[in-house]
Amino acid sequence: MVCRINKSLYGLKQAPRAWYSRFASFLVTLGFTEAKSDTSLFVYRHGDETAYLLLYVDDIVLTASNQHLHQRIITSLQQEFAMKDLGVLHHFLGYTLDILERAGITDCNPYSTPVDTQAKLSEDAGTPVADPTAYRSLAGRTSHMHMKTDLLNSLLRYLRGTVDHGLLLHWSSFAELVVYTDADWAGCPNTRRSTSGYAVFLSGNLVSWSSKRQPIVSRSSVEAEYRAAANGVAEASWLRQLLAKLHSPLPKRTLVYCDNDSAVYLSTNPVQHQRTKHVEIDLHFV
Repeated sequence: MVCRINKSLYGLKQAPRAWYSRFASFLVTLGFTEAKSDTSLFVYRHGDETAYLLLYVDDIVLTASNQHLHQRIITSLQQEFAMKDLGVLHHFLGYTLDILERAGITDCNPYSTPVDTQAKLSEDAGTPVADPTAYRSLAGRTSHMHMKTDLLNSLLRYLRGTVDHGLLLHWSSFAELVVYTDADWAGCPNTRRSTSGYAVFLSGNLVSWSSKRQPIVSRSSVEAEYRAAANGVAEASWLRQLLAKLHSPLPKRTLVYCDNDSAVYLSTNPVQHQRTKHVEIDLHFV
């Protein structure tokens, strides 16, 4: 006997998808459209009225061009779903102090820097953690799932001293996107994989950044730098699509900075020969 569930139950695998479908369908009836570049973003635009709604599971961030539109949307959502208006946005997806409290170090001495930038750690160094579950929980909340225990402790102590810090976003009359990329060739002593990094600035404001180990081993520093630049270009392409959906398209081309001359030459003249064929297949997507 097979039973069909008419209402998705909390905890089932299909519950998040069913909730998203239900919520998105109702937003469409209100006049919102789903952004193709980010499925958690919904945009409302009617005449001179504009509203943006971000959905993360059951957490919602809503902003509108005027208070009347803002309240009208909230009232419609409350009539359809059981939800509470928490007022002006103060935080989203948790507090830093919550992470420190979970780690039990709310009264620890803070560090001035998060980690030792010159350290070369091996996966065999150190001792295994006594409670892997607690480590994975803290690492996941800080978005550093592959950080060693001592480095994670240093990061938490750094967060303790910077709980009142934030990113300053200032208004600018010009709109342009600038990307800075870099790579550490063969920096991992165990896998010899490189680390890519990029920082994206919109009108002088830092809006996106990443530092991540590359999935494969790069054969040269040129390839490592080129892969880092490709990651930065991919992020910039996504941000340009997102800004276009927000009805704020960029009038200028995006500038991408790379400190490796050979990688720059390769980007301007991607000669297809034996040494760069694998790079061409993987990265020449733009």
